[in-house]
Amino acid sequence: MFEKFINSELEMKNLGAKIAKLLKGGEVLELIGDVGAGKTTFTKGLAQGLGVAETVQSPTFTISRIYDGENFTLTHYDFYRLNDAGIMSLELASVLEEPENITVVEWAESVAEILPENRIRLEILSQNETSRKVKIFAEADFLEKLEAEK
Repeated sequence: MFEKFINSELEMKNLGAKIAKLLKGGEVLELIGDVGAGKTTFTKGLAQGLGVAETVQSPTFTISRIYDGENFTLTHYDFYRLNDAGIMSLELASVLEEPENITVVEWAESVAEILPENRIRLEILSQNETSRKVKIFAEADFLEKLEAEK
């Protein structure tokens, strides 16, 4: 596990950009945190790091958004409003098979059974209005590279 304290939106975006540099394609990132914890802010930084030119928006109402980066496609899902993902779970399963895709999933409880075990899991815990503690769970080699990026 890798743990980092974040004290601003800029630091959260920087963490996302830093992680983007370590991705090779096909990764799945599960973001866990309360409403307002910084999941979309993290994803904005991830998108910037992947070379996405357009503005990243929360997919809370649309369920998914797709962005083209320099080398990868970023697909961002938010299952907050769905107790049962239904047909969206079939779309997600298809996207997970694409090696040129980076997939971000928020509120993944309804699709947990189709997410790969080797996903990168970020738990974002609010410390106060501006501070967050981010715990990252991933395979050892990824965590070692992340630690080396300090």
